[in-house]
Amino acid sequence: MTVKARAFRQFVLKVHSRCDLACDHCYIYEHADQSWARRPRVISDATVRATASRIAEHARAHPELPRVHVILHGGEPLLAGRERLARIASTLRSALDGVCDLDLRMQTNGLRLDEEFCAMLVRERISTGISLDGDRTANDRHRKRSNGAGSYDAVVRAVRLIGSPPYRPSFAGLLCTVDVQNDPLAVYEALTALEPPRVDFLLPHATWDRPPERDPGLGTVPYAQWLTTVYDRWTADGRPFPVRLFDSLEQGREGRESFTEALGLGSPDLVVVETDGEIEQADWLKTVEQGAPSTGFDVRRHSFDRAAAHPGFLARRTGLGGLSEKCRGCDVVRVCGGGLYGHRWSSGKGPGDGFDNPSVYCDDLFALISHVLEAPRPEPIARPHTLSASGFDSLAAGRNDDEALRALVAAEFSARRLLVGAVCGRYPGPEAEALTELDRRQPQEVAEVLRHPYLGAWAIRSLEGHLEPAAVRLRLGEIATAAALAAGTDLRLELPPGTTTVHLPALGRLILPGCVEPVALGTRRKALLLAFGDHRPPLPVAGATGRGFRWEPARRIIAGEFRFLLEDGDPYRDGFTTEPSPMLDEEEFHHWQRLFGEAGRHLGDRYDRHAPGIRALLTACTPLRGEKAGGFCTANPLAFGAFGLAPPENSARLAELIVEGVQQVKFNALLDLFDLADGDEARESLRSAYLDRAHRAVPPDHGLTAYGRRMAAVLRG
Repeated sequence: MTVKARAFRQFVLKVHSRCDLACDHCYIYEHADQSWARRPRVISDATVRATASRIAEHARAHPELPRVHVILHGGEPLLAGRERLARIASTLRSALDGVCDLDLRMQTNGLRLDEEFCAMLVRERISTGISLDGDRTANDRHRKRSNGAGSYDAVVRAVRLIGSPPYRPSFAGLLCTVDVQNDPLAVYEALTALEPPRVDFLLPHATWDRPPERDPGLGTVPYAQWLTTVYDRWTADGRPFPVRLFDSLEQGREGRESFTEALGLGSPDLVVVETDGEIEQADWLKTVEQGAPSTGFDVRRHSFDRAAAHPGFLARRTGLGGLSEKCRGCDVVRVCGGGLYGHRWSSGKGPGDGFDNPSVYCDDLFALISHVLEAPRPEPIARPHTLSASGFDSLAAGRNDDEALRALVAAEFSARRLLVGAVCGRYPGPEAEALTELDRRQPQEVAEVLRHPYLGAWAIRSLEGHLEPAAVRLRLGEIATAAALAAGTDLRLELPPGTTTVHLPALGRLILPGCVEPVALGTRRKALLLAFGDHRPPLPVAGATGRGFRWEPARRIIAGEFRFLLEDGDPYRDGFTTEPSPMLDEEEFHHWQRLFGEAGRHLGDRYDRHAPGIRALLTACTPLRGEKAGGFCTANPLAFGAFGLAPPENSARLAELIVEGVQQVKFNALLDLFDLADGDEARESLRSAYLDRAHRAVPPDHGLTAYGRRMAAVLRG
């Protein structure tokens, strides 16, 4: 069987190879592979630069990677020091600027976290997870210092610090290794009390050569019993935070891809770079034998594409066919996926040799998955979208708290999804059926398409009866087609007679010739196809240009680290204070791109604290008609994420207008969540006063820092 290499999406960067704890369950120091002892203690700047360059090279070679995830790891990464970690973050962002987005994360024991460290994590946008095994008894059973003292107090102090309002944007969650000797409910309650944004439970690493401890008094499937106890309590509590293990099991129940490589049949996409630059497979393979993760490659001499073709990576990309005979015949194999690859290893003590075994946790996994599959599916808990008091205070003070921004985005997306769902109900037909079916099977891809700002304005006009039914159904078909393309799903929809233009949200528009023959739009394996007249089989869009069809891809503009969709073609891009401009020609587009590129430098130099808001809230920019000294910017309240712009003559003013755009989008979202004034007239007056006074009150060099004063005045009022 030929196995294709897959692009890496996750890059684990080992920044320090030593640790200030001596955990007896650590897979790096306590298991078979001891290569840590020969590696440099800390990664060099040269190795970081080489790694960043290789990641950028890999992303350029794989345009299907809009984002890569880099996890700073160890040993203990905090031992690398605050300044070095900040340099690593800067090096990675510089290398990936204009190539793809960077999701930068770190996993730490938290012992060295202090306020200066936490401030750096927020500033450098490093989402940080902390390892904590539960209450004092549970945590200090294994997570000890070299002198045998427990680490619980220091870790909890770190969790409370990073979870406090100033630093919570960088708090990714808690990682807990399961020990069946610990009380599962005591562990759950200790973690819950710290209000984590998410939690993950890990089975301790083990193989058939070195199996997990089994206490006969705890039954035959103690890990399943421990986890099902937590699962049931978590469900009864209304699921107060995501749990990656449980969410992955339920993803598998729905036939969707797991969130963890420890479950499911998804193809692994993770690679490790050690402190000396060596490229390795997943580091949990250190539990298998000396040298098990090794590939023989390093970032100075080899690309990640070359590493991806290593037999070790390819062996885990064979899906169901790569599992043991017992696994292939199992009823829950598509959820389990054989368990973590390293947990299948045996040098002769298991059912088979090598990795041709079920997981050493097979019985536990089967019992846990069966429990989840048989459990009643919880009814969705309808919680109104709102902001926490600290989130509201953060926005009122002019800060861009990540959690508050996420709350605004989630509220607006929920509203848009409900609106589009209502349109599907109001205008039934093959287009609505296709979209609702895609939403059931491929919710993530549909969600990404629905983030297009102008779908909100279109949905409201559709529900108010301002559009012809044929136009509404065409738009539903366009949304479904864009989602099917993203998901790689086959789809075919007949276009309404007389259709001259098809707009796929955020992708582009298709111009049709003036013909009377029926035309069908289709997708197959992420290709857009056309079927018309008696032409069989369907043609790719590029192959239909000779018949008068023309594809115009959507364009994006870059302002430093920020990217916006240049939305100058969508038919529903109106609702601003002035009319949208016609589509920009190439010369005009390049002028916009140059201006935005220069504005990116001003955003980085002068408006750095507004970066989280720009990144979270602004999605699309629409050129507007009208001339006004210094240009102007305006937001459509019905098109969350979009701002209209008549450009100024210089980039410094454009940077200021971009900041103004994010403030308007933020204010519109707040007005959707809270009645900050009585009546539409009062609301509009409040908005005008907020914007006008912000400009008058603040020197140009400071942007819209008056936002905090205006919001504070609103709250006092």
